[in-house]
Formats: sequence, structure tokens, C-alpha cells
Amino acid sequence: MHPLSVVIVCKNEADVIGSTLQSLQGLSDDIVIYDNGSTDGTQELVRRFGVRLYEGSWEGFGKTKGKALTLARHDWVLFLDADEAVDEELKKTLQQWEPESKTVVYEMAFKNFFKDKPLQFGEWGKDFHVRLFNRKTVQWDEAPVHEKLLLPAGAVIKRMKGCILHRTLKSLDDYKRKMDHYAQLGAEKYYRQGKKAGWIKRKLSPFFSFFSNYILKLGFLDGKEGYLSAKITARYTALKYTKLEGMQRKKKELRIS
Repeated sequence: MHPLSVVIVCKNEADVIGSTLQSLQGLSDDIVIYDNGSTDGTQELVRRFGVRLYEGSWEGFGKTKGKALTLARHDWVLFLDADEAVDEELKKTLQQWEPESKTVVYEMAFKNFFKDKPLQFGEWGKDFHVRLFNRKTVQWDEAPVHEKLLLPAGAVIKRMKGCILHRTLKSLDDYKRKMDHYAQLGAEKYYRQGKKAGWIKRKLSPFFSFFSNYILKLGFLDGKEGYLSAKITARYTALKYTKLEGMQRKKKELRIS
């Protein structure tokens, strides 16, 4: 097995990080947890697994992940969120993996759960993300939200066998709070970029979001969970543009005054 580090950024993930760390046993001799202010016992739970725990400030998604990446001992890094466990097939694939080139990056299929139900359709049905890369050629950008990996010119994306089990939904209320937070961050990002929140964006974008995820991407085949997932995403879209419109209105009022 080629040596790799596993890096996870987290805050208040005591209910899921144990399962994630358990799934990583025997996969790496260097598991790094970068915690930014947990108050729910996450740190105590992490220490039981004997992994390296660092505590640091939150500087937005991109910058924080970039800082955590520098803590890895190996150049090849598997970067996960606290609620992303590896299944047995992916674990076996990683244990047998040998890197081909520093410019090759590896994506994994995500099995996204709505509570205990895996979603097969809609926004979360066919979901793939790059999670394994060489940090000498790949870095995170510094975006405060919707951060992206900066891939080198000529990068080749290869898909690994197996899945990442993504259990992001603790409860409906928790999921709504998380999406509300992302809506605020998204609005702030759009505001900095000078994007506008006109009537069409505020009124029609949520409708098209729901229609796309529930109808075009067959979210209705996931039953009640598919409907709720599409509805919450549409709500996030509406809230993002409403918040953006409020920021723009406030700026206009300050100019007038």
C-alpha cells in the first residue's frame, strides 16, 4: 500500500466522526483532524482513536482546508469531511492503490444518505468528487464557501472503485440550519463578486432548482426523501438571493443617505 495521509476538517461532529474514523482503520499511518472549536465532545472522541488532533481557527472553507492540508506528513492526501466514511470496497481499493503520476487525481462515487436512506436520484443521486491527490500539484482555492481544488494543467481524473458514505443529515431542522448558513455565505460571496439579485433570480431560480432536482433528475423516484431534499435545496436558493437582495438594498440606502 502506498503511503497516504487522511485529512479531515471538523467542528461539532461527535455523532458522525467516530464512524468515519472507524472506517479508516488500517488505511493510513497519518490521520489528521483539524478541529475549529468543537464544544460537543468531538475532540475527546478523536483522541480515543490515537490520530493527530490539531486545533485552529476558522478562516472560511478554502483557507481552512488549505491550512489543514499543510499538516499532512505524506504528499498524497485523502481529504474527507467528518461525515464521509469509506466503504469496504473503497478501502480495499485504496489499500491496493499505487499512484501513477503527480498530475493524476482520483475521484470517488458518493452515496448520499437522507437520514438512513441512500438517495439514488435527484441532486445527490449521481455524485462524484475528487478526494485523493498529490498536494505538491493540487491545492485548495481560498474561497470562503463552495471551495474548489485547483488542478494542474493536463490533470487526469481517474475514478476509484467503491464509495464514500456521506451522512450529512442529522435531522431536518439541523439540515435546514446548515443550508441557511450556506445561503448566507453564498450571498456574501455573490455580493463580493458584484452579482445581482433581480426579480427573476429571486422568484424563478428556486422553482427551477426544485424542478431540475425533483423532475428532470428523477428525484421523485426517491419518494418522500427525494421531495424533501429538492424542497430544501430550493429553499436554500431562494434564501441566498433574498439575502443578496437585502445586502444590495442596504448598500443603496447608505449611498442615498
